[in-house]
Amino acid sequence: MMADQKLTHIDEKGDVRMVDVSEKDDTKRVAVAEGFIAMHAETLEMITSGSAAKGDVLACARVAGVMAAKKTSELIPMCHPLMITKAKVECLPVGPGEREDGRVGIHVTTTCGVTGKTGIEMEALTAASVACLTVYDMCKAVDRGMEIMDVRLLKKDGGKTGLWLRG
Repeated sequence: MMADQKLTHIDEKGDVRMVDVSEKDDTKRVAVAEGFIAMHAETLEMITSGSAAKGDVLACARVAGVMAAKKTSELIPMCHPLMITKAKVECLPVGPGEREDGRVGIHVTTTCGVTGKTGIEMEALTAASVACLTVYDMCKAVDRGMEIMDVRLLKKDGGKTGLWLRG
């Protein structure tokens, strides 16, 4: 955090609060986030071949991510409810040799948009997290050692601060 910045969800007395955005202008805002769930190669093969006992893992993860984006304000206490205009979840299989660390799994990318007074980063991050959790839930019977990692914001645009991109 830079020296001139302060936490907006804490008031002068140190109490948490929802930020008052009533005086802010509506602007178009977009956020992109990602996550990765690492697994055994056999689990990835089960997912990509469509032979998972619970059904189409990636379709379910995409739907769960969209639903999670829409419910973010119910999960994160200080988030404002937003009229989301876009929620897209992509789940891409990552095979051997495709990642620097050699891990295989599913790479999730989410894009959320809104025209409003506050950002949409939390919705994109929640969507990525829940999509990964859904993959875990659907495959845990065969691979309890799956690992969710690298959940992070990649991009945010709009509002007073404009464009931010991960280095």
